[in-house]
Amino acid sequence: MNFLAVFMGGGLGSLARYLIGILVAKTNQNGLSEYFPLATFLSNLLACIILAVTLYFFKDKFVSFTWISPLIISGFCGGFSTFSTFSFETSLLFQQGNYALAILNIVISLAFGIGLFLILDKQ
Repeated sequence: MNFLAVFMGGGLGSLARYLIGILVAKTNQNGLSEYFPLATFLSNLLACIILAVTLYFFKDKFVSFTWISPLIISGFCGGFSTFSTFSFETSLLFQQGNYALAILNIVISLAFGIGLFLILDKQ
């Protein structure tokens, strides 16, 4: 059963990631996404939010709702977020001489993601 939950969640997460890419491309022509990997940035931040909110609201319910972790955490968030694309696009920014944007991408992505979990952990 867990395999099916991961499979379904991963497919939905990957589809959501793909749709974010299309949406950013359509709504941000010749904008920020031309210089900054906005679709990957948004996908990763949204995946962190979904993961953090899931952990926060269901932290005491994982025993009762055993499908939540494989479906949402491993599946959806795993398919929706993309560390490999983040790494690749950040390395491209460095190669293109966009050092400030590359560092900004790293700092904001990590600070937001880790900071969100630290803030919710104190709640």
